[in-house]
Amino acid sequence: MVDDACASSHQRNKNGGVNNLDRFIAPSFCHPLSHMSTQISSSPHLAHSRHDVLVVDNVFKQFGGPLAPVIAVDHVSFGVRQGEFVSVIGPSGCGKSTLFSIIGGLLTDYEGEVRIGKDRINGPHPAVGMVFQEESTFPWRNVIDNVAFPLELIGVAKSERMDRAHHFIKMVGLASFEKRMPSELSGGMRQRVSIARTLVSQPKILLMDEPFAALDEQTRLLLGDKITQIQQELNQTTLLITHNLTEAVQLSDRIVVMTYRPGRVKRIIDIDLPRPRTSDVVSSDAFGHYVAEIWSDLREEASRGMTESENSAAQVHAHG
Repeated sequence: MVDDACASSHQRNKNGGVNNLDRFIAPSFCHPLSHMSTQISSSPHLAHSRHDVLVVDNVFKQFGGPLAPVIAVDHVSFGVRQGEFVSVIGPSGCGKSTLFSIIGGLLTDYEGEVRIGKDRINGPHPAVGMVFQEESTFPWRNVIDNVAFPLELIGVAKSERMDRAHHFIKMVGLASFEKRMPSELSGGMRQRVSIARTLVSQPKILLMDEPFAALDEQTRLLLGDKITQIQQELNQTTLLITHNLTEAVQLSDRIVVMTYRPGRVKRIIDIDLPRPRTSDVVSSDAFGHYVAEIWSDLREEASRGMTESENSAAQVHAHG
């Protein structure tokens, strides 16, 4: 089997060092160590302030050549303050994932600026921790070894990395599962392992790309409670990329609503719901009002995208 081959052909050395397969896969999974009032954003350069720790300033990204260019992100600007939870939401094709890759340093060929403090993002940055949509635990490592892996990469002593891994495993609610293998965990539990593994590096910015997309709605809500608790406890600056309205309103202080391609900021909405906040808030009238307001924006953009796709398909059929 593939997992067995991976586990057997890349064993740890006698000194407990990182094996070759871990080193090969590390850059994609452990990126941070590679070193109801609404506010409408009328101008891209007015969408952030000097208090922001993360600044997205007039970012533009185009794919394809000059004959068939596709503008994915069209002069997008916003900022995220220290300890703030901001979600970016939009229809399929609005450039959310492209924006995630740019902020995370995975795409460097873009116009405009992304800054953390005074640093311009031109590649992976140690201040940014990333949690991906795809389940990314190492199947040959148990929970605590998965979480401790980023610290192992940079040579943190075993006793310290185990202590720090234990702390964050407990924080995500998996203290009794430290010695379990990923195959023994549910999808939601494996995603919590991924979150703990990112947090153990203590990133300045936590960047998440639809981390709950594969989970059922009940698990989404409960995991949302856990994320909110952690974010408040750590005062963790967080940027979430999502297409889920309930998730965005449940978790966020502000929501950046994107247009259909080319992706622009349609508006930025303040979520004036009390904290500490739990999933109980979803039954409130205020919560329903925010969801309805955002859906009105998204429905308009999603409908435009669907119409464009249908027209393109009709043209292809007509010329077929």
